[in-house]
Amino acid sequence: MNDLVIETRGLTKWYGRVLAVDGLSLQVPRGGVFGLLGPNGSGKTTTMAMLLGLVRPTSGTMSLLGQDTDGGHDQALRRVGAIVEAPAFYPYLSGRANLLYFQGINGQGKPQEVDRLLEMVGLAVRANSKFATYSLGMKQRLGIAYALLGDPELLFLDEPTNGLDPAGMAEIRELIRGLGGGGRTVLLSSHLLHEVEQVCDQVAILSKGRLIAQGHVQELLRESRHVGVRLKTTDDVGTAAALASLSWVKNVKTENGYLLAGAPPERSWEITAALAQRGIFVAEMAPVQATLESYFLAVTGDDAPASGKEATP
Repeated sequence: MNDLVIETRGLTKWYGRVLAVDGLSLQVPRGGVFGLLGPNGSGKTTTMAMLLGLVRPTSGTMSLLGQDTDGGHDQALRRVGAIVEAPAFYPYLSGRANLLYFQGINGQGKPQEVDRLLEMVGLAVRANSKFATYSLGMKQRLGIAYALLGDPELLFLDEPTNGLDPAGMAEIRELIRGLGGGGRTVLLSSHLLHEVEQVCDQVAILSKGRLIAQGHVQELLRESRHVGVRLKTTDDVGTAAALASLSWVKNVKTENGYLLAGAPPERSWEITAALAQRGIFVAEMAPVQATLESYFLAVTGDDAPASGKEATP
């Protein structure tokens, strides 16, 4: 069995004079949740659309579930579920009736499968309510149930938490984590760093249509040199000025009553010495661990996606 469910080689897409995807060579292994991370406009959705046969690439090649897509990939697509845009459900049908309808026209499984999926996504209690009465989070969960019709091996989810409040985002994240088990692979597109860090096993970082980095999330963070120190002193204003004068200290900023400085934690003693020379004393100092946000900023330099921690409806 091929260990890669997706492989692209030099995949490129031009829209007129706009380069949406630039020579993308990507490998997605079988099993777990794989994140496509990047700000809006980085090429995530266009990449998904090309893999699903919705958009024709300008150049490059790709394979899906071991099938080369040059000659079409209808057989592979039968083993794929996807939500690339919000599914168009019938507002005056219930959630169950909508799924039964799409299951019937697509020939995906047996009717009893619908109830199992509604239970899986947490909609069993509201299965007979009209879709028009669903909250945004419920509509997203029904969309995921729709994508799971036919028990696909590979699931595409494009920004599944868009517009949700923090509680709704947490529910969808928990659901997605569970979907990556049992040999199924979930390809999750998101611009939310916090979401990807919590949900994904591996990640590919895109910026301006280019692949910047790819690997296991924890390995990327271990390799990241973009770490620092958090400190509180007897004179934070004077401390900021002192740190700014040290060439090896970067990105001094204030956050939640602390100063954060991009400096190697092993050089903390030099910070203490420099401050002591100015009559400033350290009350607290601790190393700052690398995050996906700090790694993203380090490898791209700009265009940071949102953290997702303060998402609002």
